[in-house]
Amino acid sequence: MKNYFLLLICAAFLWSCASTQDTAKPEAKTTASNKNSGYWQQHVDYKMDIDMDVNTYQYKGKQQLVYTNNSPDVLTRVYYHLYFNAFQPGSEMDVRSRTIADPDGRVKDRISKLQPNEIGNIKVHSLKQDGAALTYDTVGTVLEVNLAKPIKPGEKVTFDMVFDGQVPVQIRRSGRNNKEGVALSMAQWYPKLAEYDFEGWHADPYIGREFHGVWGDFDVKLTIDKNYVVGGTGYLQNPNSIGHGYETSTVNRPAGDKLTWHFKAPMVHDFTWAADPDYIHDTMQVPNGPLLHFFYKNNMTSDKLENWKKLQPKAVELMQYYNKHVGKYPYNQYSVIQGGDGGMEYGMCTLILGEGSFKGLFGVTAHEMAHTWFQFLLATNELKHYWMDEGFTSYISDLAENEILKKGLKNPTSGAYNSYFRLAKSDKQQPMTTHADRFNYNGVYSISAYSKGEVFLAQLGYVIGEDNLKASIKKYFNDFSFKHPRPIDMIRSAEKVSGLELDWYLMDFAQTTNTIDYAIKSVDANTITLERIGLMPMPIDVTVTYTDGATEDFYIPLQMMRGEKPTEATVKPDWAWAYPTYSFETSKSVKSVVIDPKGMMADIDKSNNKK
Repeated sequence: MKNYFLLLICAAFLWSCASTQDTAKPEAKTTASNKNSGYWQQHVDYKMDIDMDVNTYQYKGKQQLVYTNNSPDVLTRVYYHLYFNAFQPGSEMDVRSRTIADPDGRVKDRISKLQPNEIGNIKVHSLKQDGAALTYDTVGTVLEVNLAKPIKPGEKVTFDMVFDGQVPVQIRRSGRNNKEGVALSMAQWYPKLAEYDFEGWHADPYIGREFHGVWGDFDVKLTIDKNYVVGGTGYLQNPNSIGHGYETSTVNRPAGDKLTWHFKAPMVHDFTWAADPDYIHDTMQVPNGPLLHFFYKNNMTSDKLENWKKLQPKAVELMQYYNKHVGKYPYNQYSVIQGGDGGMEYGMCTLILGEGSFKGLFGVTAHEMAHTWFQFLLATNELKHYWMDEGFTSYISDLAENEILKKGLKNPTSGAYNSYFRLAKSDKQQPMTTHADRFNYNGVYSISAYSKGEVFLAQLGYVIGEDNLKASIKKYFNDFSFKHPRPIDMIRSAEKVSGLELDWYLMDFAQTTNTIDYAIKSVDANTITLERIGLMPMPIDVTVTYTDGATEDFYIPLQMMRGEKPTEATVKPDWAWAYPTYSFETSKSVKSVVIDPKGMMADIDKSNNKK
């Protein structure tokens, strides 16, 4: 989710037919476990029947959940997220927003002012485990469940739940009647089983940040007013009974005021939908790729409607760019849906605001679509490793925008560098190991997640070489899509591609607030002395201009890397980090020296990089 773009993401389907091909699972890179690596992850399959009342914004639901315990542990409890409960006066989200120094402008004190018919809630009325009634407690946005029988390693159990909910006034990500008039933006709207992994349960309260979910299959039937057009995660199974442009033959609608939309979503970790009676629905095919769907309000001004038409071929180019530079999108469709409060990523789709300029519409789509790779397919825990999905997404979307819009920027990531520099020079920086909800300032979280996270990846290209970085991103996707990767997984992918040791890079840049600052201490005829001022180590690129006008590039490897990046520069002996200075001689008299002439090292003081 991109705060400064005001982002949100959601839904998708293959409307053309309900064939076996449409519901086939994408080829996952992992199953329940991998005995060779010791990796395992849980699996959950959902079946839900939902009846939505568009007049009261209330819905009733039945959920059957089949949970497979692929862990080596015996589980005696489980937890569900009840995210809509955050939108109630006195909730943790409400209080945190009213006590943090710089509250999110979309939230502020709005939750505290909600009336009973405006709040959000999810109420569980019954829950059974393989037919046995369970005891449970609702604690804010978390349902704590005591099991009737422990779940042993390798076992499957079935949980049957009856629940209902109320859609809150649109405040953050989910809600009704957003500022652009979209009726229903339904994200994180159902009781969602918490993830359990080698670190234990991740039953975090919903306070302000994002999400973490269990991989599995969804089968959702949504009954809603027949005039509403629905976009959502998964493939529509009954287009011939829906109409609204989805039918492939004569529509055979049932009698009554409502229609039931039936979706199946294979191998996802979330399910989102949006609905409005005024949606236009367009499609555009990506060559050798998915069918793209676009849902947007028909009552916008003509220039805004034209922006949505212009967006569609550009969205095809974005999908092609990400397929080429990260990895192949594995589903048959992707949807861009007007809704939410900015832009936010969800399974097979996005929710975005749609009434801005074309530049803004394209930018938010570029960012949110990129999240399909960095967080949806590479499903990091967004509360612990937010900078991996936000930063990596910002990196690849900045590159995509630069190419597709033909901006011609030599360094499309320069904005992220400048933002990080401002943070690093302040006294407010916190390490990127800080939990997303534990930052002292929302602004510091945003810069850490988006800008510093982007610099992490861009600067990795400086450390190992751009070609190695490109190969590392593809290896990371190939090895960890459909899993829950951690920061070390990206670093290990880069190590395997480059042959270099990189644990120091992850430690210093992401796990501390150490900064980079190298300087030219002196130039004496043909002897150059460099100085390390900051605590963080780096290899050094240097360009020397001689008194005769010729130039020469030098590369000074960092000893702890145990190797060098590919380079055409003159390679000098290693610089061991503990030595504060480093001297080397040139073949001719020196006129000037520049450290890192391309500006890809996040050196916080550029004033001492030239002499």
